[in-house]
Amino acid sequence: MENAEVVAMLGEIADLLELKEESPFKVRAYRRAAQVVDTLPVPVSELGQRGELGGLPGVGPHTAARIAQFLETGTCDELERLRGQVPSGVSELLRVEGVGPKTAALVWKELDITSVDALEEAARSGELIQLPRMGPKRAKAIASAVGRYRARLGRVPLHRALPYAEALVARLREIPGVTQALAAGSLRRRMETVGDVDLLVASTEPEKVVRAFPNLPGVASLLARGPTRSSVRLRTGLQVDLRVIPPESFGAALHYFTGSKAHNIALRTRAVRRGLKVSEYGVFDAKGRRVAGEREEDVFRAVGLPWIPPELREGLGELEAAEAGRLPELIEEEDMRGDLHVHSEASSDASSSLEELAAAARKLGRRYVAITDHSRSRPQGLDEARLRAHVRHIRRVDRGLHGRPHLLTGLEVDILADGALDLDEEVLAELDCVVASVHSRFNMDAEEMTERIVHALRSGVVHVLGHPSGRLIGSRDPYPFDLERVLEVAREEGVALEVNAQPERLDLTDQACRLAKEVGVKLMISSDAHNARHLENLRYGVWVARRGWVEARDVLNTLPLSEFRRRLRRARRVPGYTWTGEEAGLSP
Repeated sequence: MENAEVVAMLGEIADLLELKEESPFKVRAYRRAAQVVDTLPVPVSELGQRGELGGLPGVGPHTAARIAQFLETGTCDELERLRGQVPSGVSELLRVEGVGPKTAALVWKELDITSVDALEEAARSGELIQLPRMGPKRAKAIASAVGRYRARLGRVPLHRALPYAEALVARLREIPGVTQALAAGSLRRRMETVGDVDLLVASTEPEKVVRAFPNLPGVASLLARGPTRSSVRLRTGLQVDLRVIPPESFGAALHYFTGSKAHNIALRTRAVRRGLKVSEYGVFDAKGRRVAGEREEDVFRAVGLPWIPPELREGLGELEAAEAGRLPELIEEEDMRGDLHVHSEASSDASSSLEELAAAARKLGRRYVAITDHSRSRPQGLDEARLRAHVRHIRRVDRGLHGRPHLLTGLEVDILADGALDLDEEVLAELDCVVASVHSRFNMDAEEMTERIVHALRSGVVHVLGHPSGRLIGSRDPYPFDLERVLEVAREEGVALEVNAQPERLDLTDQACRLAKEVGVKLMISSDAHNARHLENLRYGVWVARRGWVEARDVLNTLPLSEFRRRLRRARRVPGYTWTGEEAGLSP
């Protein structure tokens, strides 16, 4: 549960160091450590207890010592030193898109702006344009970005909320008299962000559970308490609401507190047409007799429907599909055989060797992994000569693995501003898997960005469009582009679209996944791992795909390796050959 707090501490140190214009190497070290801790599949305190913090990739001895101090005391000397030198509120300016450390330091030192409110006022009043390199257009963009920043406040990314919910549920199950405990709400539907966490407990002794709840680890304050419910705020600021339900009503409550408002209204309306009433306490007939409620499956059965997976309960046609027998058989993490976007230590922002990546993939049951390090436009990225040497290294290591797993050669190649690829197409055509991604010039208008992407997809050497919208949840909005146009070209060219499972990306979105499925464009779910532990994050991409009604057959890397290779055959630049997309099975 403390991982998010450690991440916040490391991120704040990095922010304050940037504002103080201290060593950029230290800044990068803290940001890298924060990313590693943020995606750890285990509590960081467990590593601290075993003395293994220094073994984390990208975490040096000084950073490890500060993490250990924070775990023990709730703060660290370096954080307190920096807080004493920068006014509170200045670091929050960095959360506003387009406001980097130089701009934040400039408005703080020149205009004494120390809050987002003051920044917005200065942008709207014209005060900002007095500063160097700050014209009316940029001031207007900052004012707009402040509005988007406020709209995101109060939402917590799924990967940060989930460990708290899981830990609290585990503790609640230990309370005598508790027979069931589960998280519900938007977290159970696996939405990309949650406003708060809803926990449900089945017990015949609700007062005992309600009294124990505020004393669980991580709870900072009690917000409200009644005979069967309680609300608390955690140390991270996340609100958690608890409801204690009689066992005979647990299934009905689980349904009631899981579905979106639209889903619940649709199901209740259906129940009324059948002479039934659905509430969190059960399903009742016209005489008030309970006909279902203990199990969630029975609630659906009472209204003539099969059980609907939580991820689909958004009021977007799932009841109609269930009635018609057209619910998708949603993809499961166990369906994933390969991971097609993985960075090794050959990327400057990654840290694991090929051997370490292979060992982690083997443990997770992956059959194949594509090593896709950065091309030359990224810091220390691979040019043609280094790429060829890297490919030879991948193949040497692959031979020693004897297929456990297979390592495929690849590259994450930058899509340049004009749509050209960052390396020569003849070199890219030699690789097993080419991921093409936009990493720069996010401020293009929608038409320019669309044509940029389309040009890259038409190259004939791209297998998959990586993190297609470029967004970072909570910090960077998607760049504008015509998704339908890109999907049309991807279908024509046989290019798959990536569902990037990095928890801060989750890109494509669930809606875009559903649209891709409907128009016949295949998907690839990839971890975009930058160290071996990140390979476990593939589940976040699977959850996004499930929310998009995606089945295993819609995702290429659910295939056995031989079939996967066949699907990825590309058109080579040879006379007389015309690529149609049909050979790879990517056309509808």
